Amino acid sequence: MRAFAAIDLVPELKIAMETLIRDAGKGAKGVKWTRPEGMHLTLKFLGSITDAEVGSAKTLLKDIAGRHRPFALKLEGTGTFPPGWRKSARVLWTGVRETPELIALQNDFENGFETIGIPREERAFHPHLTLGRVKSPVGLDAALHELEKYQATGFGRMTVLRIALFESRLGPGGAEHRKLEEADLG
Repeated sequence: MRAFAAIDLVPELKIAMETLIRDAGKGAKGVKWTRPEGMHLTLKFLGSITDAEVGSAKTLLKDIAGRHRPFALKLEGTGTFPPGWRKSARVLWTGVRETPELIALQNDFENGFETIGIPREERAFHPHLTLGRVKSPVGLDAALHELEKYQATGFGRMTVLRIALFESRLGPGGAEHRKLEEADLG
């Protein structure tokens, strides 16, 4: 199964992101927008793992959670991958403020999962929430223009109290996520 470790957003932040998507999404028919139930901050994408690895991942999740204290998470700004607000944008996102607590937690996931045979991510960690994936340029200019207005905007904050291991199932309507395990911080 495909799996990942993540921070699930509180309902208030999901509503804020849903509002942003509704405003930016008018006319952007070529963007596959993230549904509120799919909004999370990925800490480590595990890829396809075996049942035995799921068991190890659950144990590791609890171990890592126990070593970290709750911390503040703030959503701010918008952007694209690749960066630059161009028509070549493939991913539209909201930023997550990098804090020492978040970076330490994500680094523990990279180190921990490497010990059970899951390779480190080669790209640097850029904390963000995916708002949408560009499938075609139809209406993209309007969406980019709208999102660009929010480059310096704060969208809210939450206290991270727990982390979760999710299963990701790809289907015709997009990815569906199911929590396999959840662990409280410190």
